[in-house]
Amino acid sequence: MSSAQTEELVVRKSVTVSCSPELAFELFTERKTEWWPYETHAASGEKPEQVVFEPRVGGRVYDRLRDGRENQWATVLAWEPPHRVAIEWNVNPANPTTELDVRFTAEGDGTRVDLEHRGWERYGDNAAESFGNYDEGWDFVLSRYVDRTNA
Repeated sequence: MSSAQTEELVVRKSVTVSCSPELAFELFTERKTEWWPYETHAASGEKPEQVVFEPRVGGRVYDRLRDGRENQWATVLAWEPPHRVAIEWNVNPANPTTELDVRFTAEGDGTRVDLEHRGWERYGDNAAESFGNYDEGWDFVLSRYVDRTNA
């Protein structure tokens, strides 16, 4: 895959929320159960009791279900509150890992949240399809995040 094709397979999304970068970062990481659409986007198929971002490089990102089971779905690559979090995304261990990089920038009375999700070339023949699914999926997921932060 050429570098131009690889560059095309980067999901890029930006939203603006009406809260501080500190609160936007906190909601995105520590309070994910308040807005993430678990009814359609859950590795376990159910809403967890808790989502944990271990706040350090190398920390785990996982959800904990009511019965105590845990589902790990990422490893923290960068933890720079309230400006940036990056994770190695691996919700389905049968699939290659990807990287998610989210930045929070004060803008007027709110915060611009810029998301990049890359690494789709690792999917080989399924790269374009996987990229397309996530490109569309992030629109829905981020709309839930915006609704929560603007509530």
